[in-house]
Amino acid sequence: MSERTTEVLVIGSGIAGLAAAVGAAREGTEVTLATKATRPEGASSWWAQGGIAIARDDPAQFKQDILTASSGTADPEAVEVLVENANEAVRDILVETLDVKFDTNGDRYDFGREAAHDEARILHVDASTGKHIHVPFLNYAADHDHIEVLEDTAALELIHHEGRVHGAILETDGEFEPYYAGATVLATGGIGDLYPRTTNPNGSTGDGIAMAALAGADTEDMEYVQFHPTVCVADDDPFLVSEAVRGEGAVLRNGTAERFMPNIHDDAELAPRDVVARAVKHERDHTGEVVLDVSPLDFEEEFPDLATKCEERDIEWDDGIPVAPAEHFLCGGIAVDEWGRTTLDRLYAVGECSRTGVHGANRLASTSLLEGLVWGLRAGEDAAGSDVEIIEAPELLERDPNLPPNFAREKFIRLRRVMDEYVGLERDPQELNRALSVLRRLKGEVDAYVRTRTSRSLYELRNASITALMIARAASENGKSVGTHNLITTESRIEGD
Repeated sequence: MSERTTEVLVIGSGIAGLAAAVGAAREGTEVTLATKATRPEGASSWWAQGGIAIARDDPAQFKQDILTASSGTADPEAVEVLVENANEAVRDILVETLDVKFDTNGDRYDFGREAAHDEARILHVDASTGKHIHVPFLNYAADHDHIEVLEDTAALELIHHEGRVHGAILETDGEFEPYYAGATVLATGGIGDLYPRTTNPNGSTGDGIAMAALAGADTEDMEYVQFHPTVCVADDDPFLVSEAVRGEGAVLRNGTAERFMPNIHDDAELAPRDVVARAVKHERDHTGEVVLDVSPLDFEEEFPDLATKCEERDIEWDDGIPVAPAEHFLCGGIAVDEWGRTTLDRLYAVGECSRTGVHGANRLASTSLLEGLVWGLRAGEDAAGSDVEIIEAPELLERDPNLPPNFAREKFIRLRRVMDEYVGLERDPQELNRALSVLRRLKGEVDAYVRTRTSRSLYELRNASITALMIARAASENGKSVGTHNLITTESRIEGD
């Protein structure tokens, strides 16, 4: 294998990875940004709808809302970092550098409100904020003198020795080579491919989490998997219906046309996501369906992008949009400090693959883009200036490159079935043990092939199986229901509790 060097290697091209690249490049550091994506839609940031929350002029209330949504499990110090840096990071990067045109009312921003927010504080562009941030951010990075962008490039292994990371082995077009770096930043996104229904783009296989864990980095809060309550399920092409729609007055109705959320939580449709998601699942199970009734608002006028999606799928929104929960965001991940530093030297993690402590057991709406931006900038700045040291890279084998037909597809089907049935919105301790048993066997089967073959799809499957096992194990070890981790028993399920 040939080898290349870079001062800072960023793996992932969502808002967190781009912010890290820009943060390092601003220090005069040469950055290589490697991404599996070949188009903007390949990163989760592109799909973000609702917007990006800021502190406005009441940081104390913003902090309290984050803590409340997490059921008191978020790290107050991490929340303080997020809130204190929110306004400046958004002003600096999104407004002044990228010139993102957030929606306005006259000469003022049109701040939106979403679930568990005490006030309207969310900057947005219609219900497609992600792409309006992500595309100019990508273009800015690609044009930056200090940033090299490698598209359609996957990280397969971290290069590490005695507690320090020295880069990663990258793969492009079936060819792989080591990239040595003074510092490496993981910004690989979420875990949507572990579940059959998700808001994430394809390829969300937990790559960074698995690679970091294999290298010896600590992870935390892996059991806290957030499900978004309103994903349109009218056909085989589900799409997220932004929480902002409920913020503007839409209500949830069950199969008997009853509005059920006021009986479940004082904040009704604007209750924390975990509460609404479980309620939607319960009503679907007991009444056959749940629809989002958008009749209280001018849906087509206020959310034209979502109206277009409905039209493309022949959904008559006047009759309500059929919705169900879907995997949305991993609140845990690779443990990091306030600068994105992991427990391994020269390895950083930012965005959804990281666990900053901001979200605890449940994430407040529209804080994911903000967290990625704030921690990305801080990690990039901190990573700048690290010296490159070349060591022996791990050997990736190709003794028998051909996989059995449909191997990866069949294993993914099995993995998703287990995660959906046993490690979803509601979890039975006995079924979690069953899931652990199945996932251990699955990981063993995948490992046997990884030892003799090297391919992107196989390594993605390996990463997914490792990450799934970590989630199930963390869930089985946490005996307390809180936030997104909701324990039930077989008996209570039978009794309908």
